[in-house]
Amino acid sequence: MKEAHEQILRESIRQLIEVVKQKRTDEQKILLEEEDRLRIIVRELIDVEMRHLEEASTPDNEPTPNKSTGINVLEDLLKKIIPVLETDYKLLTTDPEQRQSFRAHVINAVIDALTPAEVNNEAGEDEAAVDALEEEVDIEIGDDDKFIDIRTDAEKSADDDEEEEDPRTEFGVDGEDETGRNVAYNAFKKIQTSIIDAYELLSNSEDQELFYDYLIANLKLYFDKFEGELSTDAEEPTNQAYDDAKAEDGGLGADAPEEGGMDLGGEEEELELEL
Repeated sequence: MKEAHEQILRESIRQLIEVVKQKRTDEQKILLEEEDRLRIIVRELIDVEMRHLEEASTPDNEPTPNKSTGINVLEDLLKKIIPVLETDYKLLTTDPEQRQSFRAHVINAVIDALTPAEVNNEAGEDEAAVDALEEEVDIEIGDDDKFIDIRTDAEKSADDDEEEEDPRTEFGVDGEDETGRNVAYNAFKKIQTSIIDAYELLSNSEDQELFYDYLIANLKLYFDKFEGELSTDAEEPTNQAYDDAKAEDGGLGADAPEEGGMDLGGEEEELELEL
C-alpha cells in the first residue's frame, strides 16, 4: 500500500515537472517570438531614419527657380561670365589702379552693350521710317557724286591706316589705367555675346529691368569680392599667451643683447683662466 502511494506521488511530481517544463518552454517560445517581432520593428525604424538622414544630407542640385524669369536668366549668365572676369581681374596685381580700371571698363562696356538692345526693343516701329529716309538720301546723292579720287593705291592704303583707330581706345574710359583697360577689353570680348544673347531672350519689360539692374549690381559685388580676396592687409592672428610672453621679454628690441652675448652693463671684464 505504501509503495503504491509512493508510486502515485512520484507520478504526480513527474507530471508536475513536465507541466512546468512545458510552461517554461512555451514562455521561452513566446518570448523569442516577441523578441523577433521587436527586432523587425526596430530594424524598420532604423531604415526609415537612415532614409531621412540620406535625403537631408543630399545636396539640392536643382534649386527652386526664382519667381522672375529675368533673375533666372541672369543667374545662368553669371555662372558663365563671372569665372572669366575673376581670372582676368586677378591677373592685375601690380597696382590697384589697374583693377579699378578693369572694373570701370567692364561695367561701362556692359551698360553700352545693353543700351542699344533696350533702344531696339522700344524703337522697332521706327525702322520703316529710317529705311525710307536712307533710301531718299541715296537717291539724292547717287548720281551727283562726280568726285574723282586721283590718289595712288599706296596713298589710299596709308590714309586708311591713319583713319583706323585702335578699338581699345574707343573702348576706353577717360582717366583710367590703360593696362586695366586692355585686359578688360579682352575679357569683355569673351562675354559680350553671352550678355546680349541672355538679355534678348527677355521680352517682358519687368524681366528686362530686373536683369539689367541686378547684372550691374552683381558685377560690382563680385568685383568687391575679388578685391577682398587679393587684399594683403590682413593682420596676423595673435593670442593672450603670446602677448604676455612678448611683454615679459621686452619685445627683444634694439636694447636686447645680441644672441650668444652677455650684457655686462657697459663695463668690459677680463677673465683670467688658471691652467
